[in-house]
Amino acid sequence: MFLEIEISQVKDGELFKKILLQPDVLQYFPMYDVREVEDSVRVWEIFCKRGASITALDEGKPCGMAFLNLQGYKKFAHQCLITILVDQDHRNKGIGTKLLEELFKLAKQPFGMEMLHLEVYEGNPAIHLYERMGFKEYGVQKMFIKEDDRYIGKILMERDI
Repeated sequence: MFLEIEISQVKDGELFKKILLQPDVLQYFPMYDVREVEDSVRVWEIFCKRGASITALDEGKPCGMAFLNLQGYKKFAHQCLITILVDQDHRNKGIGTKLLEELFKLAKQPFGMEMLHLEVYEGNPAIHLYERMGFKEYGVQKMFIKEDDRYIGKILMERDI
């Protein structure tokens, strides 16, 4: 594996959409269908155009991405929510770790972030990656998602950088 990380380009939105639509990924995001995923890609483009998104390439093939959900208000500019996605065929190869390491650098410079936070659904195997990368739980919203008669909680995690 030859892994490269580069600043995302708008064309990488297709990768974002492809990964989100993978069933084992979509279950851990609040989107429900293609229309909602496409809406999420349009929002991502805003951050991409500001240089706040990175794409992982394995042997030149896009396989994951991570981005800063930048805040629009100065009082919030020292922190932000992050999002990370890795294609199902590229998991458990260190790509998520490398994406987070590079995202930490990007958050510090040029964006001047001091703290990053994320939201992850209960049962998401990525929780172990986040803990290993220094994120700590600071809250749980027990009834975040309702699917039929079943609730799924959202775990809130943060990390100083």
